[in-house]
Amino acid sequence: MNNLLNDAFISETNSPVLKQLRQKGKKSFEFQGIPHAKTEKWKYTKTRELNLDDFVFAKEEDCANFSSEYKLSFSAYEISFSNGKMLKSDFDLPKEIQAIRLAEIFQNEEYAEYLNKSFDIDKFPFAALNTAYIEQGVFIKVSKGYQAQKPLALVYHINADKKYFSNIRNIIVVEDEAKLDIVEYFYHTGDIKAQYFNNIVNEINVGKNAILGHYKVQNDAFKSFHIALSCIDVKSGGKYNGFCLQKGANLSRNETLVRLVEKDAQATVNSAYVINGWACVDTTTNIEHLCSDTTSNQLIKGVVGGNAKGVFQGKIHIAPEAIRTKGYQLHKALLLSDDAEVDVKPELEIFADDVRCSHGSTCGEIDKDQMFYLQSRGISEENAKNILIGAFIEEPMSCIDNPNIKDWIKSF
Repeated sequence: MNNLLNDAFISETNSPVLKQLRQKGKKSFEFQGIPHAKTEKWKYTKTRELNLDDFVFAKEEDCANFSSEYKLSFSAYEISFSNGKMLKSDFDLPKEIQAIRLAEIFQNEEYAEYLNKSFDIDKFPFAALNTAYIEQGVFIKVSKGYQAQKPLALVYHINADKKYFSNIRNIIVVEDEAKLDIVEYFYHTGDIKAQYFNNIVNEINVGKNAILGHYKVQNDAFKSFHIALSCIDVKSGGKYNGFCLQKGANLSRNETLVRLVEKDAQATVNSAYVINGWACVDTTTNIEHLCSDTTSNQLIKGVVGGNAKGVFQGKIHIAPEAIRTKGYQLHKALLLSDDAEVDVKPELEIFADDVRCSHGSTCGEIDKDQMFYLQSRGISEENAKNILIGAFIEEPMSCIDNPNIKDWIKSF
């Protein structure tokens, strides 16, 4: 960690709030350290190859001349990052969607009140690391009652010529009765075997009767590291619909913490992962039902080949006052080789009566009869396999209401 500290190209600040946060994050991360095999929440996930001294922060000149080669296939408002730094601040957004550079909010108590409020920093080591270097990111607020006509895309690019450390914190607030779709897309240019580190934290607030669609595609280089934490609070009648597609990366962990804090709050947290080689992909969820009549659904599907490992840890917590709660969780995996591995740890923690909850997990191989059927109609073995894999992972995408976003995700 010392080299990373010495190479930290983060700006000096006069904000006592920012200074205090960074110090708190640094202290917390140094206490927790990088998780290892004896860390219960990380025991299935191989962090031993992650050496923070390997990475550096990008300088301004490392990003100044970047011009995105990638274009989204659907119309969207766009905020872009390159090598961990925001490219511009003059966003072309309607007045009902407010977007401010994260570094600018520390001078305003109205904005800063949302920061580090949705999780316990001492339980999330990489979120603590994120806080120690907090500077880059965006604050987004959707005005009460506004129904956004286009999605808002957060596009993260890494130029793989150096081992960049991308440390980004986003705050997303969807006010009462508003609606927005957020798309996060991670990609790189350069060597497919490049090594870099994305460390992302999203803090999300969904207001009363508001709807947020949150859709993510992680398409990283094979040797990269990707660790992300999304913390979501949902109020009365609010709906959070989330889907994440994980591909690439040597180590990837997408962790989602949802708190259904008021009556009739709902959350769908779906995911799919397709991995090969030596990759380790971890999907961890924790859904907390803290009030009555709340509902959550989770469907996770994985396809694992080579010597890769898929990990799913899913917890549903029902608080004592959360009566008439519904919480459902299901994980399914396809194993494409004898050396592929899937580790699953589902949990139900119920402290209330009159609830409906379930969890389940299955693993298997591609159906040979289905393969034979497709090949008997002139489809090659490889194409037949791809068709069946595509059909298998499509079901978790059912939470995506926007057909253009769904078609774009399916193209990966």
